[in-house]
Amino acid sequence: MVNTQLEFPNQSSFYRGKVRDVYSFDKYLLMITSDRISAFDVVLPRLIPYKGQVLNQIASYFLEATSDIVPNWLIKTPAPNASFGIKCEAIPIEMVVRGYMVGHLWREYKSGKRIVCGVSLPEGLSENQQLPNPIITPTTKASEGHDEDISIEDIIKQGIVSAELMDELCQITFALFQRGQEMAASKKLILVDTKYEFGLHTNQVMLMDEIHTPDSSRYFYNETYAELFRKGLPQKQLSKEFVREWLIANNFQGKENQQIPQITDEFVTQISERYILLYEEITGRSFAKLQISDNYVADIYNQISPYL
Repeated sequence: MVNTQLEFPNQSSFYRGKVRDVYSFDKYLLMITSDRISAFDVVLPRLIPYKGQVLNQIASYFLEATSDIVPNWLIKTPAPNASFGIKCEAIPIEMVVRGYMVGHLWREYKSGKRIVCGVSLPEGLSENQQLPNPIITPTTKASEGHDEDISIEDIIKQGIVSAELMDELCQITFALFQRGQEMAASKKLILVDTKYEFGLHTNQVMLMDEIHTPDSSRYFYNETYAELFRKGLPQKQLSKEFVREWLIANNFQGKENQQIPQITDEFVTQISERYILLYEEITGRSFAKLQISDNYVADIYNQISPYL
């Protein structure tokens, strides 16, 4: 599914994000997760079969598993790739939490930076090395274009959120990350890093959007991590990072005047299989490739109409 532009009774607005199509209904939101894929804040031209269903079902799985830590927006999943829940006042930052020297953090460190988002990093770290302690490296939340790194100190100085709210967000972020790492470890995986988005509902912090999915997180395999790290070899990952690495190898990082390389059918299949594998690895459940029904809109509306 590339795009949706559906029409529901009582619908008040529609917004298309990089991956999700969002329908508003007064106090509620319906988010339909498409098969689009983005990297470096650019939507790539090929669809990834079943990606939307994978993301939606993983997010639902983890939202349920972390609801004792912080309330979340989700009420129900009325379709394989759709979630319905409470509309919140979005807090315009992403809480990125990292446990390992990988991805964007490693690229910054390798370039010579030793302070990232206000966090000081020790000398002598290697790619994929576990950090002494998890760190939070927030970004601003951009509706278009690139999210930008920002320090917790600057978030408070600029009045984006208060010091008290920032402290609460940090505590919740670390608690969610710890829960995610514990759940991953039970499946012989390592939750490497992830990001969380929060909002306010009746003045209470609420977790929004997806959580611990391959679009928002990186996973390593626990059983092979130590040996691969010792040998200086790349880690086997269950995440979207391998897509970013492929794009970098083909001279694309979303920068001005760079052309998106041609994505082959074979690579599309490989990405889809990686997403499905992550679902099965992290949840311990078999993935059922569900098709969109002819009565898709009616099926969704029948489930959400009692709330409208």
